Amino acid sequence: MIRSGGSSNFLRLLMGAVLAGLALAGPAQANSASFVRDLWPEAERAGVSRQAFEAAFASYNPIPQVIELTKKQPEFTQTVQQYVDKRVTAAQAAKGQAMRGEWAQTLAGAEQRYGVQPEIVLAIWGMETNFGSFMGGNNTIHALATLTEKGYRASFFRSELVTALRIVSDGHIAPNAMVGSWAGAMGHTQFMPSSFMRYAVDYNGDGRKDIWNSVPDALGSTANYLKSFDWRPGETWGYEVKLPQGFNFAAAREMGKAPLSQWQAMGISRASGSAFPRPGDMARLYMPAGASGPAFLLLPNFDVIKRYNNSDSYALAVGHLADRILGGGPFVTPWPSGDYALSKAQRAEVQALLGRAGYNVGTADGVIGPKTRAGVIAYQQARGLPADGHVSGLLLERLKR
Repeated sequence: MIRSGGSSNFLRLLMGAVLAGLALAGPAQANSASFVRDLWPEAERAGVSRQAFEAAFASYNPIPQVIELTKKQPEFTQTVQQYVDKRVTAAQAAKGQAMRGEWAQTLAGAEQRYGVQPEIVLAIWGMETNFGSFMGGNNTIHALATLTEKGYRASFFRSELVTALRIVSDGHIAPNAMVGSWAGAMGHTQFMPSSFMRYAVDYNGDGRKDIWNSVPDALGSTANYLKSFDWRPGETWGYEVKLPQGFNFAAAREMGKAPLSQWQAMGISRASGSAFPRPGDMARLYMPAGASGPAFLLLPNFDVIKRYNNSDSYALAVGHLADRILGGGPFVTPWPSGDYALSKAQRAEVQALLGRAGYNVGTADGVIGPKTRAGVIAYQQARGLPADGHVSGLLLERLKR
């Protein structure tokens, strides 16, 4: 295990050799050598040993593919349906069920210790790395160093880099074995270094928190993460629901979060036909495809899942995959056919077409705010459509007619 401590003459010489090698290789490498040299005092203050630091940077060169990926992040143009359908399949559910059998003892112990149901932990594992089959092919320290050195969100990634060095220094993983995504998410369930430091656990008791090679450590760490954000044991993430004819969408928007009993009073029922087990639970209505697609009442645990990835699409996929691992089927209400997500230019086109039709939506800037939604609702009401205010490809096609 590599520990923090004073630097020997030998280590100083080794550090000098590493940096000199970088400097002799060319201008770019010289810049990298300067970057590494300037980083050391900060790493030392954070408790990183010189030995660990040198081992981490012994073969460092910026990774060109990492910088290319920062430039190629496309605008998100998937509908929620496309996002969920790509990630939640019968095959993926079957693989989750197989993993539930293989890791039953670990999952049961984690549930007892942290109060998080096995199917939720499995669903996150499946979503993040396809149950460990692909954890990212990058050396995490080198990827984070590349992002920092090249100035991409440098303050954030510099902090994550120093934390990653501390993880190596503390002996949890060797630097070359610390694999992850281009952005530094690591291991079976893709923890950023800062999340690792706060929430990773040594579940198998071997003295290391190894989310790369120890499935028990990875699953236990994920359960601990969710528990830390107030996961409610024994409760689900939400319910697929059915809306009554003539549902009052405006009243639903004003309600925001309300007890399930209040939603029931508005005529909402579970799509499965079962009763809500706890009518006092607080929930919000979520209609990812508007009134023509599946609708959900989302419970507090849904927002806990979003602490893993702050996306409604992600949390819905995790929740749905968890239900499928338990043996549940597809959503009862089908997704609308022919719908598609809008680019910013297409959203601006929606606004422009509404404006030409006499609806005040403000500037056609592609940003969907309250004024645009009010214009959409007025348009829908005028044409006898469900006034859900949903902006989509189907709306754009209707406006073009």
